[in-house]
Amino acid sequence: MSHLHQATTLLAKGGPVVPEFTPKLPDSLQGPTGTILSYTAGGGLALAVLGGLVGWACVAIGHNTERGTLASRGKSGIIYSLIAGLGIGVTSSLVMAFYGMAN
Repeated sequence: MSHLHQATTLLAKGGPVVPEFTPKLPDSLQGPTGTILSYTAGGGLALAVLGGLVGWACVAIGHNTERGTLASRGKSGIIYSLIAGLGIGVTSSLVMAFYGMAN
């Protein structure tokens, strides 16, 4: 029997075309997956903060020793670290939100 015929038969009877399904991770994966996601996000944010601190150090050293290129690289590093931290935070929140919907 064709799928089109089955779908029209179900629609004629008033039944749902798409069967009821609730997505769920297996119980053995729920704990480790959440732990891995949390540690990955925390490590990424810690590295972004470290990158920002190194950038500020480069700015300070560059200005005090009159090396403009070092100072400008430090300023770029600060911007990149800020963008990376925001990206990691937003991505982590989205992943954990979708992960929470599956539970």
